[in-house]
Amino acid sequence: MASLLQPDRVVYLVRGEKKIRAPLSQLYFCRYCSELRSLECVSHEVDSHYCPSCLENMPSAEAKLKKNRCANCFDCPCCMHTLSTRATNIPAPLPDDPTKTAMKKAYYLACGFCRWTSRDVGMADKSVASGGWQEPENPSTQRINKLIEYYQQLAHREKQDRDRKKLARRRQCMPLAFSEKYGLGTRLQRQRSGAPISSLSGLSLKEGEDQKEITIEPAQALDEVEPLPEDCYTRPISLPEVTTLRQRLLQPDFQPAGASQLHPRHKHLLMKRSLRCRKCEHNLSKPEFNPTSIKFKIQLVAVSYIPEVRIMSIPNLRNMKESQVLLTLTNPVENITHVTLAPCEDEDPDDINSTAKVMVPSKELVLAGKDAAAEYDELAEPQDFQDDPDVVAFRKSNKIGFFIRVIPQKDEDADVTVSFKIRHDFRNLAAPVRPSEEGADTTAAAAEAIWLTHHVELRLGPLAP
Repeated sequence: MASLLQPDRVVYLVRGEKKIRAPLSQLYFCRYCSELRSLECVSHEVDSHYCPSCLENMPSAEAKLKKNRCANCFDCPCCMHTLSTRATNIPAPLPDDPTKTAMKKAYYLACGFCRWTSRDVGMADKSVASGGWQEPENPSTQRINKLIEYYQQLAHREKQDRDRKKLARRRQCMPLAFSEKYGLGTRLQRQRSGAPISSLSGLSLKEGEDQKEITIEPAQALDEVEPLPEDCYTRPISLPEVTTLRQRLLQPDFQPAGASQLHPRHKHLLMKRSLRCRKCEHNLSKPEFNPTSIKFKIQLVAVSYIPEVRIMSIPNLRNMKESQVLLTLTNPVENITHVTLAPCEDEDPDDINSTAKVMVPSKELVLAGKDAAAEYDELAEPQDFQDDPDVVAFRKSNKIGFFIRVIPQKDEDADVTVSFKIRHDFRNLAAPVRPSEEGADTTAAAAEAIWLTHHVELRLGPLAP
């Protein structure tokens, strides 16, 4: 199949905050809005943080405190693979008799991919297998902490000003009778002029403590810099001893120039996130909380609800000559789906990339429901849909192959692109339905079909020479 490993050749249009064209495998379907959703028109929510190596789960507050890094796992500073702890025996003097030695177990970090070890940079071995590895200190730590405290105080002060203005605006709009009814006027009169409002007094960074004014010294530019060493241009360079640009950028606090200055870095945490529709606020994707599980509690991917169009075979396309392209259409739901194809209108605002004229089947295409057991049941009798052989090339389970005719209109080196509309019925069996006034059966109401229309674009490749 021409588009099996090239999903970007068939894209669907998503009409969200901005129009996005993406493969169906990268889209979600909101069952409550009955619309396609992309990653740019949904809300992203962080559920949990976890380490991809040891799978330790931690809440967001703890992850923020640890700077989103695992305390026990390390990455190789050379190749960025995960480091493992190795054990070895080293001779050590006996405490009773220093002249005699005995074998003692020691642990060090080693990379199984590039063979880098913590001994290469002079890190001391440890007597225990976990924790306590030597880490270099950043010379600018105090300066960075001072800047963080200063900007935290500045942000807190701006938040107080916003809340004070908001409350003052609310007091101006408050009727006098309303304020006297609940005793708010007397309460506000008791406060001395210029004193902070009691509702805002609890917005301090440290409750019960007087905040000290934090001042920072502005950075001073130096006129003189350290000169380059005398042998800078004459010393031979050994490339294995020089760090790459990526290795330096992964350690921005040190930016080591030599391989002997590379130290292991704590492994970055990953996160599990939920996706929520911005229009109806329902979840589109929600994974399980346990980091060892790859299952989802909710996973409304579009390929499970929307018929998928794929390219099966493409003939040699020539300018202003009609060609027949074979497409496949797959039904992902268990009930029979009716599909109608229609070409785009002349002034369609969605049709901006077409470079060819397309003629689609005018007859309705009927897709059988998805049946997982039908693929293995060779004795099952096929359903008789009375297909037109000029339109439907083959039918197998919930998939059909059909023909479209394409006439390229532009003699260019770019790929030939065609667009058309696909309209199908959809029965929402999972979304809650309000009971009707006539007292009709809710099951029948839930199974009532609605018709959805999608804009599909196919990239068929370049013209034949």
